Amino acid sequence: MRTALITGITGQDGAYLSQLLLENGYRVVGLLRRSASADLMGERLKWLGIFEDVELVDGDLTDLSSLLRVMESAAPDEVYNLAAQSFVATSWQQPILTGAVTGLGAVNVLEAVRVVCPQAHFYQASSSEMFGLIREPRQNERTPFYPRSPYGAAKLFAHSMTVNYRESFGLHASSGILFNHESPLRGIEFVTRRITDGVARIKLGLTSELRLGNLDAKRDWGHARDYVRAMWLMLQQERPDDYVVGAGRNFSVRTFAQIAFRYVKLDYEDYVKVSEELKRPAEVHELLSDATKARKALGWEPKISLEEMIAEMVDADLARHGAQPSG
Repeated sequence: MRTALITGITGQDGAYLSQLLLENGYRVVGLLRRSASADLMGERLKWLGIFEDVELVDGDLTDLSSLLRVMESAAPDEVYNLAAQSFVATSWQQPILTGAVTGLGAVNVLEAVRVVCPQAHFYQASSSEMFGLIREPRQNERTPFYPRSPYGAAKLFAHSMTVNYRESFGLHASSGILFNHESPLRGIEFVTRRITDGVARIKLGLTSELRLGNLDAKRDWGHARDYVRAMWLMLQQERPDDYVVGAGRNFSVRTFAQIAFRYVKLDYEDYVKVSEELKRPAEVHELLSDATKARKALGWEPKISLEEMIAEMVDADLARHGAQPSG
């Protein structure tokens, strides 16, 4: 039985990755940062019905000593670093924390792997936000980076250090430059869940409007369940590398809202209001992936369409608010 250690196991990607690994016969150990809300942190794992099947251990990305102890006790074959301060908007309000957790935290994990289990295969969750002010119409592994937020800058540091550890110490360290990926497990602070939750609440008569920021920002959206499969495939390769992972099509926030409202037979124009407070200080206007390398080298293809994903998210939010799914 192979053992996988996942940081950020209680997040969207950590939960879906845990489910995938368990289905493939892994022992799954998850790093859990203790906090006042620790009793709520396993909700996504419980939602997938796997909370009792994973092992949760105390640790923190900013505490190298805890990571060393966890590596020694878990003895992982694979390490997936998914933990981060991952909300872009918050990174302007907490840039130092974002740098410490999202950037330096990744280096702490790499160092713990190098010291304790250098034979383990390592995955770093890089982000399309590193491209920021895009230099090419489609972004692939050779596209120059230009992050436009503290989050994007911290992710770029972590990404660069992953390459450095691979080339300096010979670690099997790979990065997935993942474009936006969503699901019913997405945090409510993200625009996609803000939309689907708002649609559900409006449909049920719980509210009368939905406030959003920049409706014209375009993103390359896919389903998290598809994207964690790409993570796993990267660590099954003989040689480590970096891969862009995305659906290869982009849509505006406006279009995402249109599809979600249309699913419950409502017109988004009747309910969506633009709020200047929700706009970013420096916007990433458009992202569009070129995932040719992942398709050819990993044999990876997304399976879930945007419309299917939005329907699943709206249904989940309707159910959360006590209604039966639509359709």
